[in-house]
Amino acid sequence: MPELPEVEALRDFLTEHLTGREIVRVLPVAISVLKTYDPPLTALEGHRVVGVHRYGKFLDVQTGGGPHLVTHLARAGWLHWKDSLPSGMPRPGKGPLALRVALETGAGFDLTEAGTQKRLAVYVVADPREVPGVARLGPDPLADDFDEARFAALLDGERRQLKGALRDQSLIAGVGNAYSDEILHAAKMSPFKLAASLTGDETARLYAALRDTLTQAVERSRGVAAGRLKAEKRSGLRVHGRTGEPCPVCGDTVREVSFSDSSLQYCPTCQTGGKPLADRRMSRLLK
Repeated sequence: MPELPEVEALRDFLTEHLTGREIVRVLPVAISVLKTYDPPLTALEGHRVVGVHRYGKFLDVQTGGGPHLVTHLARAGWLHWKDSLPSGMPRPGKGPLALRVALETGAGFDLTEAGTQKRLAVYVVADPREVPGVARLGPDPLADDFDEARFAALLDGERRQLKGALRDQSLIAGVGNAYSDEILHAAKMSPFKLAASLTGDETARLYAALRDTLTQAVERSRGVAAGRLKAEKRSGLRVHGRTGEPCPVCGDTVREVSFSDSSLQYCPTCQTGGKPLADRRMSRLLK
């Protein structure tokens, strides 16, 4: 799933390639991705792009005098830039293509979604805050005013485990499954540790890991073409998606805890005092 660093890199890329360009055609291929109907997609046509913004994991293409095109790529969605779009109308139901945006230059981009769980979402709105997911976002962890005191206030009294708290978009915007694993590894903390149990020193350590991990990921992704961002993300991850590999810090084997629709990865030596975390799903399989 694209998270804050990848969406920020897409924002940079689209700012360079879209700003000042006129949208001449918006072609819906998978109607299921459209979550709004008023204004219609055609309301974007004939307007020039005046800015591209990011809200958490949401990407916002703003037009001058027209509406905003807001996209959430969800788990399996992606944006593919094309310097020259194919001629002709795309055929619905053929492949992963969900939406095509064409510019007056002949360039444009496709939104695609792989797999059977269709969660890619596209909104056409007068104001991004009309999108429910945007309206309930918590603060951006890379914002200038997101300091340690504000982070500590968010976690004060938070009874959830750190993994779940970091992924809650209404608490902190933009962190998902992969970067929450990376942040907790950098902070040397168990994903199952209760947020409310953190000491002042631990809160400071987690805050530093949060900012450093995301900042470094953004810097690695900056200037990378949209089509190579997934590979860049993978190359920078230390524990997420690396079950069975050696931890790059201590050499212990990276382990996994599986859930019904996701999993987390961690290093026992770095994060849990050498003790493996209980994997309930695996335990049931072994009975």
